[in-house]
Amino acid sequence: MLRIRALLIAGPTASGKSALALDLARRLDGAVVNADSMQVYRDLRVLSARPPDADLARAEHRLYGHIDAGVNYSVGLWLVDVAQALRELGAAGRPAIITGGTGLYFKALTQGLSDMPAVPEAVRASVRAAAQGKPPQALHAELAAKDPATAAALRPTDPQRIMRALEVFAATGRPLATFQGARAAPLLAQGAWRGFFIAPDRDALRARIDARFVDMMAQGGLQEARALGARNLDPALPAMRAHGIPGLLAHLRGEVSLNDAIARGQADTRAYAKRQHTFARHQLPDFQWIAPDDSAVETILEKGTHP
Repeated sequence: MLRIRALLIAGPTASGKSALALDLARRLDGAVVNADSMQVYRDLRVLSARPPDADLARAEHRLYGHIDAGVNYSVGLWLVDVAQALRELGAAGRPAIITGGTGLYFKALTQGLSDMPAVPEAVRASVRAAAQGKPPQALHAELAAKDPATAAALRPTDPQRIMRALEVFAATGRPLATFQGARAAPLLAQGAWRGFFIAPDRDALRARIDARFVDMMAQGGLQEARALGARNLDPALPAMRAHGIPGLLAHLRGEVSLNDAIARGQADTRAYAKRQHTFARHQLPDFQWIAPDDSAVETILEKGTHP
């Protein structure tokens, strides 16, 4: 009998998390709850590797494809959604099998979210209008002049986080880091969950990432990118930065070949998998690392059945 509220299944992209979570949900009469920041978008069914319809039908799944790509979805909004899922599943006496590759979601869920200020919509619109057409490197330079500590911690090629820092500074006049010390209480307290990080062999994972991206193309990934590009959304929106989207949009504009776009998507995804490992190692200390072998489900059930 499972005596905790949630099993948390983290891991790098293409590590087999979704299949593990589905198996666990079926065996425990639980629900699979998404913790992947790209799989929330309904516009990214293929390129986010969302579970196929056949898997969705085998067990209850929540928070998949429920957000429009035009929404600037965030970890704070995800916490609101996942809190509702936890309440409903808890009332029914069913566990949540929370799975995905977004380490920040798991950190916020189990350690609490930084007490960040709300940015008024007028301020956000003003900052984004001023940033329109500027490359991420130029925005990073602007941030460095206003908030050097935060800029030093961000990659110049990370427009989403750069824009967030610029918005906070514009709204408050204070660096982002000054708000990151205080944290709200986590939704899942110690003893209410067990966490596992799926850690495949690195070489095998890289090969799987490359093969999966090619498979995405066969499933309609290019058409999905074309439909998203046709919406003319703000390129700083999270959905527009999904792995594969920038390169495929560049191909559709005639700037690069399809092979080059695919290679870029594969390289970006491999680099992201490396960052996922690093984040988990340093930011998710209470997660147990396990290999995705035939005994993974039994290991999780054995370790996760007691508070």
